[in-house]
Amino acid sequence: METAPTWFFWALLSAVFAALTAIFAKIGLAGIDSDLATLVRTGIIAVVLSAFVIATGKWTNPLSLPGKTLLFLLLSGLATGASWVCYFRALKMGEASKVAPVDKLSLVLVAVFAVLFLQERPSGGEWLGILMVAAGVLVLALNR
Repeated sequence: METAPTWFFWALLSAVFAALTAIFAKIGLAGIDSDLATLVRTGIIAVVLSAFVIATGKWTNPLSLPGKTLLFLLLSGLATGASWVCYFRALKMGEASKVAPVDKLSLVLVAVFAVLFLQERPSGGEWLGILMVAAGVLVLALNR
């Protein structure tokens, strides 16, 4: 496992880029079907990540990965694709400032799924934070 400062730095950057994703996507969705927009975005991601993996010398044949790894990466990819399709449709219909907070309910679901499937055990303080996120999502969703 990485040390806390290392993972936190990358998680914080992820949050910044996720926030920018919502803003850029909302602007980019003007006059275009949300599914087509998702496809274009996904194609760009594939090209950029391919170049990054090759440029950093991290390329290996994906088919040489263990079967369990491939299965769960496949499931993760399918879940990501479904999430993106739903997210872009929601952004197309709603305001980014309303859609993004509801999307962040995923934080609460990750904690629940981590307990159920990964045997993680958040502390009492962590559960309090998770419940506060859930309450925040409800307040934002119900007050709109």
